[in-house]
Amino acid sequence: MNVDGKPFRTVDFKDGELVLIDQPRLPHRFELWRSSDYREIATAISTMVVRGAGAIGATGAYGLAIAARQAPNQGFMSFIDEAESVLSNTRPTAQNLFAGLSRVRKAIAEAGGENAPQSSREAALNAAHEFADRDAQNCQDIGRHGSVLLQDGWGVSTHCNAGWLAFVDWGSALSPVYQAAREGKRLKVFVDETRPRGQGSRLTAWELAGEGIEHAVIADNAFAHLAAQGEIQAVITGADRVAANGDVANKIGTHGHAIIARHLGIPFYVALPSSTVDPDCPNGTAIPIEERSGDEVRWTLGEDEDGELRRVRTTPKDCQARNPAFDVTPAELIDGLISESGIYPASSAGVRALLGASKR
Repeated sequence: MNVDGKPFRTVDFKDGELVLIDQPRLPHRFELWRSSDYREIATAISTMVVRGAGAIGATGAYGLAIAARQAPNQGFMSFIDEAESVLSNTRPTAQNLFAGLSRVRKAIAEAGGENAPQSSREAALNAAHEFADRDAQNCQDIGRHGSVLLQDGWGVSTHCNAGWLAFVDWGSALSPVYQAAREGKRLKVFVDETRPRGQGSRLTAWELAGEGIEHAVIADNAFAHLAAQGEIQAVITGADRVAANGDVANKIGTHGHAIIARHLGIPFYVALPSSTVDPDCPNGTAIPIEERSGDEVRWTLGEDEDGELRRVRTTPKDCQARNPAFDVTPAELIDGLISESGIYPASSAGVRALLGASKR
């Protein structure tokens, strides 16, 4: 995708460094973040310099590959073990993180590990490149399959950010929108602001503006009203983990939107690459739900009238706050899983078919 006519990937590797788009500074500043140290990369994941399932997965893969470059020949695998532990403990919900780490770890083992550290370093970086490239291609394919679900003139709602900023490129939930727009379909996207971090109002709106797609940012609580008024004909969200039975973990608030959509008869789709599926997780109750600092609820960051970024408190000084980052939408509320190989039912059979197709 492009920024001011220049192509960027959300997660990239150049001149020995991981290069990320610094997302907390958007939409007010577009800046790149760079590092060649896996611990700094782990901090970037936990502090949400990078966020979104696919982007976290690719960042984790590159983080472990960079750790292999940092590791001494003596004690090479001990260093890798420690790095993998640090990276895997950054955020617990997004399955893509563990898929990325697993892919690079497997490449290191196949290259010889401790017995062949230089070959293992090269294999690790190649595996990270392949994982990132696959993420971008899968998301483009999601757009190709999902665009057929959208009709010219429709209003489409999305929650959080599942565009190209959440993946290496293209995105999941927004990829069908981008593809439909390229096919000449006129859509209007209703962008939930997605409190408390505002990934919709900050990131999704910024992406859509750059693509020239009509959109409106709405308060999270405005969704039911606008949907009931007939302004929204479809909902597409992303996913951070999909269980074996089709239950989906996504940004907090997704479950409520799915309930409203089902009540009003509006199709509710979830878009995801197959790397988001956790076949070892039986159902949504087994998905770990990250709870972040209450300060994200009590404080917000924005640009003042003088163009300065300021952090301001929006609650009483000593107010307690809860901040679960995700919720689980039951499979029965989901009308389809849009993946790189097609559209599948949100069910055990549908998930098996999705995973089977991804291995062909």
